[in-house]
Amino acid sequence: MTENPYFSYAEAFERITTEGKNLPLGGIPSAKRKKPTEGSPVVLIMSPHPDDECIIGGFPLRLMQETGVHVVNVAVTLGSNPERKEERLNELKEACDWIGFELQETQPKGLDKINLASRKENPTEWAEAVKTIVEIIKKWNPQAIFFPHASDWNLTHIGVHQLTLDALSCLPTIKTILVETEYWGQMKNPNIMVEISTVQLSMLLSALSHHRGELIRNPFHLRLPSWMQDNVRLGAEVVGGQGGHSPSFSFATLYRVNQWNQGKMSPAWLGGKLLASEENSKEILFSK
Repeated sequence: MTENPYFSYAEAFERITTEGKNLPLGGIPSAKRKKPTEGSPVVLIMSPHPDDECIIGGFPLRLMQETGVHVVNVAVTLGSNPERKEERLNELKEACDWIGFELQETQPKGLDKINLASRKENPTEWAEAVKTIVEIIKKWNPQAIFFPHASDWNLTHIGVHQLTLDALSCLPTIKTILVETEYWGQMKNPNIMVEISTVQLSMLLSALSHHRGELIRNPFHLRLPSWMQDNVRLGAEVVGGQGGHSPSFSFATLYRVNQWNQGKMSPAWLGGKLLASEENSKEILFSK
């Protein structure tokens, strides 16, 4: 019987994932990079947990490399396990330092119970959390804010979505770009697919590898490339248009870009856009 020609193809995926378990977790030499110049535009990442800054960080990384923006990762929580918070903070500091994102803490042990149930049942505590985020936004006056979309499955991811909008509602004069992200649950209407080069993916993986405790529990970093490959399949039609031709991207992340102005969120453009590696992200995000 003729050997299945796709067997070696499928086997290769299993092999590289297995071999990937031998790769180091942290301790990887980082390339020297320029610090953002004084007065550079700021991009905030509202991270529900330590490691989210790397998982969804492809677009912020490209903005940092291509436009010189100052990327600031806001550690909204440090996870739900009190015994791991200090360790997760140290891992997060290493990850951010490696990739070149500045770390902004919310409070020494991070915020707790950032979910919709807490918003409803503990309005006083929620109001304090909103105040914390308001002060961070005022401090940085960001040109763009990355945050999870409203249906990103994980309770804290959904909570951070609402927390961000509640904070923005307290700042009626602010004008910024909102970039919704996804990981646990697909958003219905992403409007941009951002190509991530192999070099950029390797940078995200190296930074992510510093989150040792989580990766020992669940080595999801080894599956991040496959997730980004599947994003190309999905984005080719959901963003590019049903029945359209798939771009030649190997890896990509999906986002939804909106404008925030006068307390309202509206689409940044009509239809979908595909941002290839050879294009400058400044032109597509900050040209207006």
